[in-house]
Amino acid sequence: MTAQDAPIRSYEIRTYGCQMNVHDSERLSGLLEDAGYVRAPEGSDGADVVVFNTCAVRENADNRLYGNLGQLVPKKAARPGMQIAVGGCLAQKDRDTIVKRAPWVDVVFGTHNIGQLPVLLERSRIAQEAQVEIVESLETFPSTLPSRRESAYAAWVAISVGCNNTCTFCIVPALRGKEKDRRPGDVLAEVEALVAEGVIEVTLLGQNVNAYGSDIGDREAFSKLLRATGAVEGLERIRFTSPHPRDFTDDVIAAMAETPSVMHQLHMPLQSGSDPVLKAMRRSYRQDRYLGIIEKVRAAMPDAAITTDVIVGFPGETEEDFQQTLHVVREARFTQAFTFQYSKRPGTPAAEMADQIPKAVVQERYERLVALQEEISWEENKKQVGRTLEVLVAEGEGRKDDATRRLSGRAPDNRLVHFERPEEPVRPGDMVTVGITYAAPHHLLAEKPASAVRRTRAGDAWERRNAAPPKPAGVMLGLPTIGAPAQAPEPVAGCSLD
Repeated sequence: MTAQDAPIRSYEIRTYGCQMNVHDSERLSGLLEDAGYVRAPEGSDGADVVVFNTCAVRENADNRLYGNLGQLVPKKAARPGMQIAVGGCLAQKDRDTIVKRAPWVDVVFGTHNIGQLPVLLERSRIAQEAQVEIVESLETFPSTLPSRRESAYAAWVAISVGCNNTCTFCIVPALRGKEKDRRPGDVLAEVEALVAEGVIEVTLLGQNVNAYGSDIGDREAFSKLLRATGAVEGLERIRFTSPHPRDFTDDVIAAMAETPSVMHQLHMPLQSGSDPVLKAMRRSYRQDRYLGIIEKVRAAMPDAAITTDVIVGFPGETEEDFQQTLHVVREARFTQAFTFQYSKRPGTPAAEMADQIPKAVVQERYERLVALQEEISWEENKKQVGRTLEVLVAEGEGRKDDATRRLSGRAPDNRLVHFERPEEPVRPGDMVTVGITYAAPHHLLAEKPASAVRRTRAGDAWERRNAAPPKPAGVMLGLPTIGAPAQAPEPVAGCSLD
């Protein structure tokens, strides 16, 4: 049977963890489609290839993985030729145990060799045995690989991978490796190519994004990159995630304030407001330094929306330490905080520390923190009522849009806005100008008709993508010349995106 006669094989990718994993899953999808696979339709009874792109940060991540793998055993038995692959951080960490605990897995690959997935699947198919291939350093920068982007109007652009920090609660640097930066010209070339395809918003992505330039010893490389990206014609919105307070310098603030297409939005992980806890976490800043950055950002951009990550119950955290965290939250007035209860990550120094906090104490502190942040988020969102905002129409942001006859999108500062559906047709990627009439802690509402609708190249791109007939493909599995829609990434406290 020739490759042209071979049956078309479908794939599904299940993504866990941070934005870098979502970006990697887009690359895995591109690789598989280049190799002749087709994406399994939503709601279908399964796929011929299921790929798990895993995260090792959360407690019991392995139990979650093996539970999901176990659910596929009867499906695999009933579907001859079905293959299961496991990649990502947990695969890098547990390379020697995955196939032992789940012998029905066909391929295990790590964070540094995602480009090998199609070849490994083909090897496993021919050899009829599991293929495990983990490498210790990056083979190919992810952004050089093919991609099946989930959005026609917005895109991730990785500028670095890896992390040089040694936070005691985080295992990801050990799994992603030391920081490796892309050349600025390569980043800009990718941005320009994306804009040519219709993209109008990019998010610059890195484990520690504002440490960009450490490879070449240029401390201002990230601010220069922001300005250069802002000069790309046709690009309307630039975001980045996640910076580290240690490397957040005044030139970055100036670049944000002075580059019109860089949004006044900042995700700045705090983790703790206590100096002793920050020291135990091996975070290289203290409360005063952190609040000083927030003050400078607000002075340069009074309308900036600032979000954060906070860990509650780190080993040794006292009530006084926790009060310092609450103090920073009150002072910084975050638009939103992603709050996490500390849990042991095997392989991290913090997991072996004395004075692990009892679960009941952690839970009680967590509830107090969430209540405070909910109150602040609501108060900050209420300040938006009466403002007129230009919203980028999004796809899949509003779970109740169909029932309420509304649409949803993101304001320039990344706040979620639900708005009345305009009379004229609008598409994801178009812009609507709306007046905010109501605020909730986690979203804004515009209950009056839009004052303007701006059709964009991004909307055109969305329309072209959805109007295009399915691409015919013969399967050429041996020539590597995600299946489920990539959900919004879960912010992960302690992940290298901090």
